[in-house]
Amino acid sequence: MPSGTNHKSIAGIPIKVIGKPGVRQGFHWKRRSVQILAVVLAILIPASGLFRIDPEVGAFVVVNRQIWFSDFFLIAGTWVFLASCLVLLYSTAGTVFCGWVCPQNTLAEWANNLTRKLLGKRAEVSLTGEAPKVAAAKNKLVNWLLLGLILLGTAMVFALIPLFYFYPPQLVWAFVTFQPDAQLARSLHWIYTVSVLVIFLDIAVIRHFWCRFSCIYRVWQHSFKTKQTLHIKYDDSRADECAKCNYCVTACFIDLDPRKTAIYDSCINCGECIDACDRLHAKQGVPGLLRFEIGEREQKGGGKFRTAAVSLFARTKWATLFGGLGAVMFVWGLWTYQPYHVVVYRAETQHAQTIQDYRIAVSNKLYRPAELSVHVQGLPQGSYHLSAGDIKLLPAGHGSLTLSIARSLPRGLYSIMVDVSAADGWAGHFHIQHYSEQE
Repeated sequence: MPSGTNHKSIAGIPIKVIGKPGVRQGFHWKRRSVQILAVVLAILIPASGLFRIDPEVGAFVVVNRQIWFSDFFLIAGTWVFLASCLVLLYSTAGTVFCGWVCPQNTLAEWANNLTRKLLGKRAEVSLTGEAPKVAAAKNKLVNWLLLGLILLGTAMVFALIPLFYFYPPQLVWAFVTFQPDAQLARSLHWIYTVSVLVIFLDIAVIRHFWCRFSCIYRVWQHSFKTKQTLHIKYDDSRADECAKCNYCVTACFIDLDPRKTAIYDSCINCGECIDACDRLHAKQGVPGLLRFEIGEREQKGGGKFRTAAVSLFARTKWATLFGGLGAVMFVWGLWTYQPYHVVVYRAETQHAQTIQDYRIAVSNKLYRPAELSVHVQGLPQGSYHLSAGDIKLLPAGHGSLTLSIARSLPRGLYSIMVDVSAADGWAGHFHIQHYSEQE
């Protein structure tokens, strides 16, 4: 084959260029994906039984298991692990939770975007406290009504999410479809109505004011945010490229100048300013002047990474240690968890002056039906009677049966063991002492 033909064949191969050299990929849709995932997880966590509260019995539910005070390792391990994770997040990523995960901030940002779309680009609830400036061409009753209806509908949908933390999904569905169910509290409709009003007020009026002035998470976070946490870094060596540019400031929806971020400001590390700056410089094939950075804000030189790594380790070693301890306690709590609880106590029936009957009470701490077998050891055969040999329990239900001891039992102190076993291999025991006065 001639060389000219060979060159033509190579030149005819289609080449697809993905992105431009030196231009970073944007954060906008990555952040949107994380925000959507956070809302989905806020529903799936209680709906799957991973964590919720059972108001009927007043107990926490973890991994579809009722958690009692006797389940110490599960309770302590959960809270130690969560607290350590929060401290780790504070110490490394700073306010990234607010910009990428927090549902409140997600709704506030969405409500501002919707308001600008319907009422004008300057019609938003601003952190500066200025009144929204409605565009004259869009200041129409139909636009205000549409905005109010959309916000109200959104509030009605999001007010359902807290219900998943107190009721299983089938009961929430029964509530939504107006199906009668004995487990639904009569006051639930009032609770839901109040939740709708609170969320509607939040996304219609309050929005980002909550983040700045009322959020306990944000106030607590300031105790751990330092110069080394994740922040926006401005390349002042190229300051001449943005001498007359204000695009990053207009892109910030919390009214900050990303080129002048301080340690304790309202920046939520959303990355929108970085995307805006990168878009302006994309035509030149170079990155913008803003980027995310961890470490000292003013430090320069080759030892910067090492200094940041040492500082990060110093700030997170104790949180990491306690986080690992909490995880170990949680796993141990799951391993030693008792799915059923057995207690035996004297019944209130008396024969002459002696107690001859005992109540065997069994609780099912799992959210599935169970059937348990009961056996008695320590008494002669025929000297006692069980009201039933098996006991069936509803999900998270309770049941009991009666152990009756014959009055003809010879005099003496008897050590009685009540054995309870389940089909899943669990076995429990309860020891009692019975004294018979019969001669």
